[in-house]
Amino acid sequence: MTITLRAWQPDDAANLARIINNPNILNNLRDDLPYPYTTADATDYIQMALAADPAMQYARAIVANGAVVGSLGIFRQQNIHRLTAELGYYVAEPWWGKGVCTKAVSDACAAIFATTDIVRIFAEPFSANKASCRVLEKAGFLREGTLRKNAIKHGALLDMEMYALVKKHLASKQTPYTLP
Repeated sequence: MTITLRAWQPDDAANLARIINNPNILNNLRDDLPYPYTTADATDYIQMALAADPAMQYARAIVANGAVVGSLGIFRQQNIHRLTAELGYYVAEPWWGKGVCTKAVSDACAAIFATTDIVRIFAEPFSANKASCRVLEKAGFLREGTLRKNAIKHGALLDMEMYALVKKHLASKQTPYTLP
């Protein structure tokens, strides 16, 4: 199986809408996605992704065997967190458990570390989403802790896990900050 990441293309909209219109996917994502998710919603997202500042956002289609099967985004944070980025991803349910997300996450993080000044990439999956936690662990992320009652989804307060991957060559060069 060949798994790659590529920029979104306008003609991906119908396939993207079909993938994300699955409650099993939406239940593990943030609430700003409409349901049902229409082709027009997908077109708007793709246009936004293509117009985004590449220094602030890395948005890619996950492609397996030539077909778009998911989405991955890495979003630079701001202010004192400007060298940190948040990771989010999903893949169509028929591709779950096949290593697609792990490969996509690994490749995307390697690309970000190789081409930007980002030194830390984090993700916050819901604690109950064990498959997503496992993807992160297999991609080299370390679990840093549980964010208790960190989100509300469908009226329920949910715990989330904090996972992070730190750029390797900087991990051992930390120096304490001292006031002048």
